Amino acid sequence: MIVRKGFNTIVFTGLLLTFAGCAGVGPHSVVRDRFDYTSAISDSWKAQMLVNMVKLRYGDAPTFLEVASVISQYSVQSQLNLQLTWVNPVTSALTNNQSAGVAAQYIDRPTITYSPLTGEKFARSLMTPIPPAAILSLIQANYPVDLVFRVTVHSVNGIRNRYGGAARARPADPEFYPLLERLRKIQASGAIGLRVMKTTEKEATFMTFRGKVDEATGEDILGVRKMLGLDPTAQEFAVVYASIAKNDREVAILSRSILEIIIDLASYIEVPNIHVEEKRVNPTQTDDSGMGGPSTPLIRIHSSRENPADAFVAVPYHDHWFWIDDRDLPSKRMFSFLMFIFTLVETGGKEGVPIVTIPAG
Repeated sequence: MIVRKGFNTIVFTGLLLTFAGCAGVGPHSVVRDRFDYTSAISDSWKAQMLVNMVKLRYGDAPTFLEVASVISQYSVQSQLNLQLTWVNPVTSALTNNQSAGVAAQYIDRPTITYSPLTGEKFARSLMTPIPPAAILSLIQANYPVDLVFRVTVHSVNGIRNRYGGAARARPADPEFYPLLERLRKIQASGAIGLRVMKTTEKEATFMTFRGKVDEATGEDILGVRKMLGLDPTAQEFAVVYASIAKNDREVAILSRSILEIIIDLASYIEVPNIHVEEKRVNPTQTDDSGMGGPSTPLIRIHSSRENPADAFVAVPYHDHWFWIDDRDLPSKRMFSFLMFIFTLVETGGKEGVPIVTIPAG
């Protein structure tokens, strides 16, 4: 039998391909797949949120799709054929036939299930006001109280926040930003707290002021009490969802829904002048910086004809690109904060994960 070097190379290469395919799936794929799918879902969520902000800014209807499940199914098939044929040289002339065949097949069948936000789920996730207790929990977790209140509340004891919705846009009351400044100082001193008292029917939430504080913090606490019309001697105040407090021992917070938060943030989008001239969209509102308010908006969303080269997230809409600069850290944080506060409005039961049947072979 004659053995050729080329034949060995074919067989060896076939075996390498077979084992390499087997090594690419199984436990080794978990790290790769989880990272890839996590990145893809995160990027798609950012793009979906931004395009819906832009659509609301232009009076268009938003559409939200959740990724309900991701199932990745792999299939690896390999086949190796080897055939050797020769004739006895005593009875016949020498004949040597050699054949080899290698076949490999790799199949990746991801099954991704999307769940649209509609009906009751839409109302619960996007239109339900954020519970005041959840707002205080954010403050207790050291999120800046001025940022939390600017984003999540319409008013506190009747003192109104700015709102950018086109139908009922308004500036903040003159007392609102001074109130936030004093609350921010009190928070930095650690003198503001949260207490939750459980009863048989519901939970009662209380905001507390620590008794022993320095002189500057004491002045800020006294100023907050006067602004909100609170009892100057009480150390604990019930927190409720309402427009106006019923007495001087209650803090009434009229909170926003996720949809209202998105509409307000969308008012900061820098829309193209040509779209304003064509009456496709209202002009961008000026911030409250001239009224003692903050000098910078909550978020900066730019627009341009060209796709930006260095964007944190960018989406096309009406022949323009809308984007957040990747070097604008405050805007990036504000945009990511939206994802977190989605969890604050889940008050109903969780729906079951959709049942997906896939072949086992």
